[in-house]
Amino acid sequence: MTVQSGLRARASRLGKPRKATYGVLIVFVLGSLFPFYWSFLVASRDNGMLTERIPPLLPGGNFFANAARVFDTVPFWRALANSVIVSGTVTLTTVLFSSLAGFAFAKLRFRGRNGLFVFIVVTLAVPTQLGIIPLFIAMSKLGWAGGLQSVIVPNLVTAFGVFWMRQYTVDALPYELIEAARVDGCSMIRVFWNVCLPAVRPAAAILAMFTFMTSWNDFLWPLVVLDAGNPTVQVALEKLQSGYYVDYSLVLAGTTLATIPILIVFLLLGRQIVAGIMQGAVKG
Repeated sequence: MTVQSGLRARASRLGKPRKATYGVLIVFVLGSLFPFYWSFLVASRDNGMLTERIPPLLPGGNFFANAARVFDTVPFWRALANSVIVSGTVTLTTVLFSSLAGFAFAKLRFRGRNGLFVFIVVTLAVPTQLGIIPLFIAMSKLGWAGGLQSVIVPNLVTAFGVFWMRQYTVDALPYELIEAARVDGCSMIRVFWNVCLPAVRPAAAILAMFTFMTSWNDFLWPLVVLDAGNPTVQVALEKLQSGYYVDYSLVLAGTTLATIPILIVFLLLGRQIVAGIMQGAVKG
């Protein structure tokens, strides 16, 4: 049964959604969008609007002026470029290595497979903060402290990514497809590239989205290891509010600019994310 036919069959059993359902969904959507709208509202005006008894509900005309002040106050172009490089590289490597490891743990037989997978899952319980000091010492010994490689290399693959891709690959990739590909003369790496990756593409898209967001919003480790003149976006935003007087219109203008790349990534991967969610719902 295809995803579309399964969805149509389930929709016919459940019937048409009621008006109350649409009302609840609209309330949740508006509640989710309100923080973004309020950030843009403050960013488009001056700091004085926060002291008004009745705040305005329509944006002002100062957004581009505030955005220009952001670029003049901190090296925001460099911060954006650094975050794009770090988040893009980490996302690509995490999806690739996690898919490889997930395929191996789900479909290949080798000694110690279960124990190694349990060890990887257990590492999810270890707080990231515990490794900051030894990791910083390692980066300093390698001469990477202050550079982007010190942020990229420790995050090339994640335990959650391996766990996620393994769990999805178990059901999404039948053994019969692997055996058929092997009979046709495919090597195991070709089986992964031509058979496994197309089957797990929805899960890979979801993992890419969450990995990009996590890397883009990472603050503590870049703050510790990067030089002051070579920040990422979140570190640059922190510098906007490090003075005695905080100009929230300036801070939220930078926050609005920093949100745009995440929205672009979501629009690019949205179809695959929705397809993955719907396919999981039909299987359930």
